[in-house]
Amino acid sequence: MARWSAARDTGPGNGIGLLVLDGLLLHRVGVNGQFGAELLGAGDLLRPWQGEKLSHTLPTTSGWRVLEPTRIAVLDKRFARQMVRYPQLAGQLVARALERSRNLAVNMAIVHHARVDVRIHILLWHLAGRWGHMRSDGVLLPLQLSHDLLANLTAADCPAVTSALCDLAKRNLVHSLYDSWLLIGEPPGELLEFAPLPQSLASIAFSEDPWPKPSVRRAVRGGWGGAEAQLWPRR
Repeated sequence: MARWSAARDTGPGNGIGLLVLDGLLLHRVGVNGQFGAELLGAGDLLRPWQGEKLSHTLPTTSGWRVLEPTRIAVLDKRFARQMVRYPQLAGQLVARALERSRNLAVNMAIVHHARVDVRIHILLWHLAGRWGHMRSDGVLLPLQLSHDLLANLTAADCPAVTSALCDLAKRNLVHSLYDSWLLIGEPPGELLEFAPLPQSLASIAFSEDPWPKPSVRRAVRGGWGGAEAQLWPRR
């Protein structure tokens, strides 16, 4: 897998950003030794070179990790010039950016629950609204989520996450499978109704319609500092 430099194609001021076509990424931000994270998948719009220094008053860290093999479309300056002929695409891109911010707000609301088991239960159902599949025995969430990753997503520590998952399994609400999760019963509270997601920009990018076609880059699964996961240079 050849490495590539995002600065060459999509540096600051050079185009729109990066559009995830498929796969799964994790963005993690740390403040004073504590971490928060978000999962990103098909249709999410990224500008990782923008705002890496999140605060001028707090020491922060920021990292990216490829959780599943990922394809990313480079919406560079050339793509931006071609997109002028298709103003409807601008609305789609703004919609995806706003959807990402809404998901972050939902995650903030989730971590305000006092009990870790409640946080994890709601979070898994929230993720199932995007990545889950109905089965006869429940909803399958085909994501490999480690206890450490769930801890970052729920503002908890690993021992608390492990204990909470054991409790959810005993209550027959959540079961961990080899590379996925099985959710049983009904979604909790306000997550009971699933709103349909808008058409993914990933499908628009490679449809038969005469949209401008972006170039595509690939990333394979890697760790926090791994060469394959380092899709763009750190500042």
